[in-house]
Amino acid sequence: MACPQRIVIRRARVNQLRPKPTDSTKLGFGRYFSDHFFATEFDRTNGWHLTRIEPSRPLQLDPAALCLHYGQEVFEGLKAYRGQNDEIQLFRWQRNAERLRNSCKRLMMETVEEEIFGRAIKTLVLLDKDWIPKASGCSLYIRPTLIATDPFLGVRPGDEYAFYVIVGPVGSYYANGFAPVPIWVSDEDVRAVKGGLGEAKTAANYAHSLCAQQKAVKLGYSQVLWLDAIEHRWVEEVGTSNVFFRIEDEIVTPPLAGTILPGVTRDSVIQICRHWGMTVVERPISIDEIVEGVQTGKLREAFGTGTAAVISPIGALGIKGQHIDIGKGQCGEISKRLYDYLTRIQFGQEEDIFGWVERIDHLDLESLACGE
Repeated sequence: MACPQRIVIRRARVNQLRPKPTDSTKLGFGRYFSDHFFATEFDRTNGWHLTRIEPSRPLQLDPAALCLHYGQEVFEGLKAYRGQNDEIQLFRWQRNAERLRNSCKRLMMETVEEEIFGRAIKTLVLLDKDWIPKASGCSLYIRPTLIATDPFLGVRPGDEYAFYVIVGPVGSYYANGFAPVPIWVSDEDVRAVKGGLGEAKTAANYAHSLCAQQKAVKLGYSQVLWLDAIEHRWVEEVGTSNVFFRIEDEIVTPPLAGTILPGVTRDSVIQICRHWGMTVVERPISIDEIVEGVQTGKLREAFGTGTAAVISPIGALGIKGQHIDIGKGQCGEISKRLYDYLTRIQFGQEEDIFGWVERIDHLDLESLACGE
């Protein structure tokens, strides 16, 4: 389907503007949303149409909409960053557009092309650029979402869809910031199986994880480390992150085999570590090897990677009633180095030798909206 050619912008009136948070230390994550949102709609007759940015408001959905009953919903997560000289930057947004398309294919949904995905987020970010925090470590979170909207009760792919984007200021994903987090290993609940939805970024994956997540929280842990669904032995990913282990002088991470999300930060970390001359190995790794590595001292550190937290050091694992410290519960050397380097690239404080960052503050809003 052809992309919409113009984004109609309807700016919020004064009485529609939302109060901006004033204390950046209390932003948290996912609590505040800006004045506008992007939206476009699809049907088999008109393709994508009614493409606009308008003042934030509740969505209007038929109670019988397919997304509410049969789970046709996918989404993405990325950020806009404010640099030292007030420049505005996006990080590898094309990878998010690609992953959204792949998620749509897995759920048999109509998708949006990279061109409209890019113009949607750029136009919305520039319109609401005053919502991008200036405080260190804070950014503007971008949530593109695509849902099936047909009013129909029956199991089939939708014929009508809505694609929309919301943005809002965020601070640290975890309340304790960059401090190492304890992770609980689930050996009963499973997240995904090969041939399922594990590699798609869809709401069903996250709803499915809530039961184990609540078990982890009750036991004093921040997240769940998922094992494979067949043997309950092979490490897959953390609830909101891909996972890496430093075993002696190698950086090891589970391979993309259809059951874990192909993270943009994951890919960035692999490229950075290889650029630094480190050996990065994508291979199956068992929980037994992890435990043995802690006991022998071969496992030197572990960390999660994701857009929300960037790099999240893992300080301990809870395994079958045992609490096992990793790296004496301290942040590892590589975890800290990666976090510092990657965030400096994102905020424009480090030379971007990979070509990952796109500066957008010089772009003309009207030209973007017209697709020029």
